Amino acid sequence: MDKDNRDDFTFAKLSDLKLPLSFRISQLEGIRPRKSVSEVLESPELRFHGAQSSSLSDLYVTCQLVADNKPLTIPFKTSFKAFKTNYTWNEWISLPIQYCDLPLNSQITFTVWDIGAPRSAVPVGGTTFRLFGKKWTLRRGKHRLLLWPGKEADGSTDTTTPSKLGTRDEMGRLEKLVKKYERGDLPRSEWLDKMAFRRMEEIHAAETAKSENMFLYIDLPRFDFPVVFSEPETQNTPSTSTPPTTVAQTPAAPVLPPSFATDPHIWAVLDPEMAHENPVEDKHRRLVRSHRSSPYDRELKPNAKIRDELGEILSYPPTRPLTSEEKDLIWKFRFYLARDKRGLTKFLKSVTWRDPSEVKQAVEELLPMWTDVDTDDALELLGPGTVDSRVRAFAVRQLNRADDDELMLYLLQLVQALKFESAASDQRSSRSTTSAISYDDSGLSDFLITRGVTNHVLGNRLYWYLMVEVALEDRMVAKMYGRVVFKFLSKILESEGGSERRELMRRQGIMVETLAKRARDIRTSKDPRPKKIEKLRSFINDPKNGLINIPPLPLPLNARIEINGINAEKSSVFKSNQFPFLLYFQCVDGSEYPVMFKDGDDMRQDQLVLQLFTLMDQLLRKENLDLKLIPYDVLATGPLQGMAQFIPSKTIAAIVSEHGTLLNYLRASHPDEGSVGTYGVEPNVIDTFVRSCAGYCVVTYLLGVGDRHLDNLLLTPDGHFFHVDFGYILGRDPKPFPPPVKVCKEMVDGMGGAQSTHYARFKNFCFTAFTILRKSANLILNLVALMVDANIPDIRHRDVHEQIQDKFRLDLTEEEAIKHFEALLNETSYFTVVLDRIHDLAQYWRS
Repeated sequence: MDKDNRDDFTFAKLSDLKLPLSFRISQLEGIRPRKSVSEVLESPELRFHGAQSSSLSDLYVTCQLVADNKPLTIPFKTSFKAFKTNYTWNEWISLPIQYCDLPLNSQITFTVWDIGAPRSAVPVGGTTFRLFGKKWTLRRGKHRLLLWPGKEADGSTDTTTPSKLGTRDEMGRLEKLVKKYERGDLPRSEWLDKMAFRRMEEIHAAETAKSENMFLYIDLPRFDFPVVFSEPETQNTPSTSTPPTTVAQTPAAPVLPPSFATDPHIWAVLDPEMAHENPVEDKHRRLVRSHRSSPYDRELKPNAKIRDELGEILSYPPTRPLTSEEKDLIWKFRFYLARDKRGLTKFLKSVTWRDPSEVKQAVEELLPMWTDVDTDDALELLGPGTVDSRVRAFAVRQLNRADDDELMLYLLQLVQALKFESAASDQRSSRSTTSAISYDDSGLSDFLITRGVTNHVLGNRLYWYLMVEVALEDRMVAKMYGRVVFKFLSKILESEGGSERRELMRRQGIMVETLAKRARDIRTSKDPRPKKIEKLRSFINDPKNGLINIPPLPLPLNARIEINGINAEKSSVFKSNQFPFLLYFQCVDGSEYPVMFKDGDDMRQDQLVLQLFTLMDQLLRKENLDLKLIPYDVLATGPLQGMAQFIPSKTIAAIVSEHGTLLNYLRASHPDEGSVGTYGVEPNVIDTFVRSCAGYCVVTYLLGVGDRHLDNLLLTPDGHFFHVDFGYILGRDPKPFPPPVKVCKEMVDGMGGAQSTHYARFKNFCFTAFTILRKSANLILNLVALMVDANIPDIRHRDVHEQIQDKFRLDLTEEEAIKHFEALLNETSYFTVVLDRIHDLAQYWRS
């Protein structure tokens, strides 16, 4: 290294270390205690135990890489070796994983085994070794690992067999000095070093003779520079000891200079303590608050300037974190804000949940006197950040004011919120008993069960939401939801007519399973599509399958509809990859209800999108704006199966192919020769088309729906335009340069062109809808945030809040927001037209 730069700190990135993880198992030291004669007499197989004989037994070591309580490799074992004077392996082991792929919490488990009885082995001891130190650096050099006698190594995150304990003996102290010496941190003196090492060998022998512990020595590669943990993409800094907060806060991302953002050769090193609170600021805050907390706080009122500041803070979206100054201001005027329903979530963000006195005043004094809050704030309080059960119980009481129809709009998210109830209660045992935070049951599950028992339609949807969670791979979550299902069904049986209602749910499950099994068979068969259709119809017609005639049964997709069979002749199989069924259910009232049943595909994302579309439609109708949205029903009946309402319609691609234009298609279905300005189409049909185009433009823009082409844009004969297939949301799109607002040329032509009065009305409808939905941005943001842990592909591990918040542009005034949306609407993308044509060709060859 150049002398001028010798003080520079040099290190290597783990992401650049593309070598297999390797280490050497060196030796075992320590005295293995012999079993007493009485123990051997009681358990004769102990006589085979190596520690009972004078000679050394044939020990071997198994090792395995684990992280997050999951194995990353299979167990590896040292080769056979006969020992004479001591247990020394000196064997290098390479695991089939590269350093660059290691997670930060990687651990290696080591277990030493001995013969316990014929054809069996017993653990001599086990130990768990963390690969990364406290400063996120990869460990190097020689390490002495404490063996826990008689235990197999435990590779869990909170391991019971750690390789090091808090107390350090003399050998531990000396080994730490040797590491510093090997790194060059200690000055070298050849004659003195030799004497020191001889003395250390004597101490080592003496310590080993009197020690009751056993130690396994391993060697890790000694790289030239410290290797710092890194990942290909910068992520939020994890914190192992995050203090409990009541409202989730997202740390503001550091703003980098343009050169840092654009230069691919600059690498940011994350500070592990970045997420921790500054102790100086914490002390200052406590001093300020103790000074401000007085009996006079109850009468404290802000002046005009501070009132404006408070109003601005209360208008922040849920994602925006509060600064220390803003938190102090909220706390100062907390009694004044108790009359403002918008202030509760901001006040709870300003509470220091480590301070028992603040928690006590906030929850026991201020929370009961706070005015009722809106639904969006109640949903925010049920998120993963709210730990105190009394706050969650307050949110549940607020939700109790909603009627069943409104509750149905949020039911999917409330079922997901039960996961956070479990997380809060699980922390009860891990927190200090002196904590002022309560971890009692908030009553969310009881609330949902009570409403589900009372309302049959709500209860039917609740049952299926719960059953999907029970079927997930996460056993802990499935077990928790299983308890809720058991309690729900028990309450139903206690209600009037409960046994009949329970039987209906059981029959629904049998019908869904029968259809799913047949769908799997037909999907995986090599038959051509006509043969698949024939097989489906014969299966439905077979009386023993119980589908052609069904005793009256609520349809799982929509319990308001009662069915009594399936029309086999009308039922069919779609030609898409998963070959979903088209089933025409016969209703008790004589009508038919077509349903698409799909197996082998996750429909939970479509279910979420259509639920949010339904919510947005209701919000628009409350403001007397009917945009003729027809969000069809979708229900996931399992992690990889579900059903959706089928609306008779045609794709834009098929209409253009058959009729040339959308106007020709509408004119063929609903002609009106005497119309003026509606191109020979009935006026109400054109009006429906214009309104539904505007509605879907806005709602698909807000949710960032991607992969739009002429085969997933549909139109009914009476003018209802709508979208299907929501495999890409929140900005994800397989096409390059997707337009933010999805308006294709065919839609504009169907309105009479960009210069027509209908297109002008279309734009005005878009602006009005966008303005109305911006007022409910917090509600939509909180509903999506509650789904983060729902294992939905496009929401999992994504900054969903930021993705959607950017669409609303809450930083703009209403007038500025309309201008912004108009600019998006006016953007034209030649690329979109070209890609639609390419997709047409692909579909042609596929069929």
